[in-house]
Amino acid sequence: MVRGKIQLRRIENTTSRQVTFSKRRNGLLKKAYELSVLCDAEVAVIIFSQKGRLYEFSSNSEIQKTIDRYRRSTYDMDTYKTNLDQCILHLKQETTDMERKIELLEVSLRKLSGECLGSCSIDEIQMIGDQLERSLSSIRARKAQLFDDQIQHLQAKERSLKEENAKLLAKVLVMALSCSLLVLVKTFEEYCCMISFYEKDYA
Repeated sequence: MVRGKIQLRRIENTTSRQVTFSKRRNGLLKKAYELSVLCDAEVAVIIFSQKGRLYEFSSNSEIQKTIDRYRRSTYDMDTYKTNLDQCILHLKQETTDMERKIELLEVSLRKLSGECLGSCSIDEIQMIGDQLERSLSSIRARKAQLFDDQIQHLQAKERSLKEENAKLLAKVLVMALSCSLLVLVKTFEEYCCMISFYEKDYA
């Protein structure tokens, strides 16, 4: 005959309730011991009877160590969850602020481009015009600076080329003078040879 499913509810009979408590308590403590041995787990069980009597089991030498470990673990988890929630909230706030700034920049850019000016007041139009003037002044100043830098670079390059040309011209002149001197020396030597030859003939 198949046993029917026992309905879990408070046992009204005091004697039966006490007997069941003792059996279930011993079974629970035994299972806790087996779990700690078989799985090398840190296990702690605390039971208070209806009359307030304490029954406990701990795989550790002191059950207080396990209780302290449990408190640290739950505290760390709560702290982590709190920090995570705060971080998520901060990121959401930063995202909202960034979206607002991007929207304002896009509107400002469109206005500077001459778009969406229909809703602008006289003061806003004046402010946009002043900003454009400042931008144009900065652009012109930067352009003039770049031109000046380029002119100075070209002038320096021109001076360098002139110096190189002067050096080359000096080398050419030195070579030309050297060749002229060689020709003169050779001509003089030939002249001296001719004088010596005629002197021998008339001697």
